[in-house]
Amino acid sequence: MTEDVQKHSVHTLVFRSLKRTHDMFVSDHAKPIALDDGSHKVKMGVKLKTEYGAVLHMPVLKEGKDRVSQLPGTMEGHQSYTQPDDPEYLITGTHAYPSGPGVTLTADTKVHRNPSEGGVHSMALALPPSQARLDASRTAASIGDIQRHAGAERSHPQSTAVSLMEGGSTRNSTLMRKAPTMPKPQWHPPWKLFRVISGHLGWVRSIAVEPGNQWFVTGSADRTIKIWDLASGKLKLSLTGHISTVRGVAVSSRSPYLFSCGEDKQVKCWDLEYNKVIRHYHGHLSAVYDLDLHPTIDVLVTCSRDATARVWDIRTKANVHTLTGHTNTVATVRCQAAEPQIITGSHDSTIRLWDLIAGKTRATLTNHKKSVRTLVMHPRQYTFASGSADNIKQWMFPDGSFIQNLSGHNAIINTLAVNSDGVLVSGADNGTIHMWDWRTGYNFQRIHAAVQPGSLDSESGIFACVFDHSESRLITAEADKTIKVYKEDDTATEESHPVNWKPEILKRKRF
Repeated sequence: MTEDVQKHSVHTLVFRSLKRTHDMFVSDHAKPIALDDGSHKVKMGVKLKTEYGAVLHMPVLKEGKDRVSQLPGTMEGHQSYTQPDDPEYLITGTHAYPSGPGVTLTADTKVHRNPSEGGVHSMALALPPSQARLDASRTAASIGDIQRHAGAERSHPQSTAVSLMEGGSTRNSTLMRKAPTMPKPQWHPPWKLFRVISGHLGWVRSIAVEPGNQWFVTGSADRTIKIWDLASGKLKLSLTGHISTVRGVAVSSRSPYLFSCGEDKQVKCWDLEYNKVIRHYHGHLSAVYDLDLHPTIDVLVTCSRDATARVWDIRTKANVHTLTGHTNTVATVRCQAAEPQIITGSHDSTIRLWDLIAGKTRATLTNHKKSVRTLVMHPRQYTFASGSADNIKQWMFPDGSFIQNLSGHNAIINTLAVNSDGVLVSGADNGTIHMWDWRTGYNFQRIHAAVQPGSLDSESGIFACVFDHSESRLITAEADKTIKVYKEDDTATEESHPVNWKPEILKRKRF
């Protein structure tokens, strides 16, 4: 006689199975898999050859190759490090670095001079990565020797000035110190309203100009992306696909692609040959507020209300890094070719400079007291500015050294733009535009354009502004659903619009 098998519900059976599975694997749960030494060596060997092949050998001296000094202390076992005795030596295997973004190399700057900090860093770069880690102290000793060597050379009065000038050292600045003077602001012609373009049915939230300067693109709260002819202001194309406000647009200079992001958490890649979406980048957990393209590699960076910025491989759609650290909405992100390659500004009132390779924060700037909604990088200098309701602040790369405050635009600043002439534009939530001289922080013009007929006065807000590539037009995206184009007043002269400048003798505030 067969005995009855006790019947359980599927729910109970599933949980029993889960418990058995858990008991089976609980002993080694979440343990890392043991590293296989052989495969790791092969992987590192391949990586060294492919990625660091050009810089694997040591610096080669132009002269005095046989002069070798043994390193002090515990470093006797290591291979000796060649010390230069001549003020000028060539570093091979590394690329010469320009002084800043957009600066071309000349015949002089292609040769690293000694003693310069750049040369010292290049020597450190010339070591293989693993060796550089092992021999950090050895490199430090070598740098000390180089600096001592520089001190010894200073005893030759004839070559002193030349060698120091070539080396980029500022130690001789004490000899020629001038009385401090406040720099006078450069005169800039005032800007005037040139054209008003209407067509969107909602707030215009974002703008980007294409690299050929033929057309520009806007994203709006009406969920559409519109492409406009830059010369005539006529509508060329409307793209639909987002299901909420389009907060960011960017046009690639490397491929015929347009990128957009919005409050629907979506990041889209549009092929402009077919005017269709060809890729989506999934991952953000909340509204995506801004995006930017890396200028030299196929990487897209987006930032979101989920307090993260994400780095995407454009081609594979892979989420390369998730940049975490901000404690509130990340409102703005900017990329550049030089380090730090990514800069973010957040509603937690901090700015973070990121190491793109490691996916970690290089520096956090906590000077602002209010949300940082916008960042802009100077097209020629190695500097950037951040905009917040308390101040506009200017900073120096690569570590975010504070330069100065630009005070006076007492409103929530949504957007900043700067051109090569040193005109900084700030656009605010109350519809005011302030024009500043980048170097001195002098506010030379204030504009409050009228809203379009039928709009309320409270609908005058500037959400985005950008200079076109000729830098002769300023395009703004506004809350009255229009796009306004400004140009320089050709009739203005220094006599008709004089610089009314009263320098602050007080020390510039940091906060």
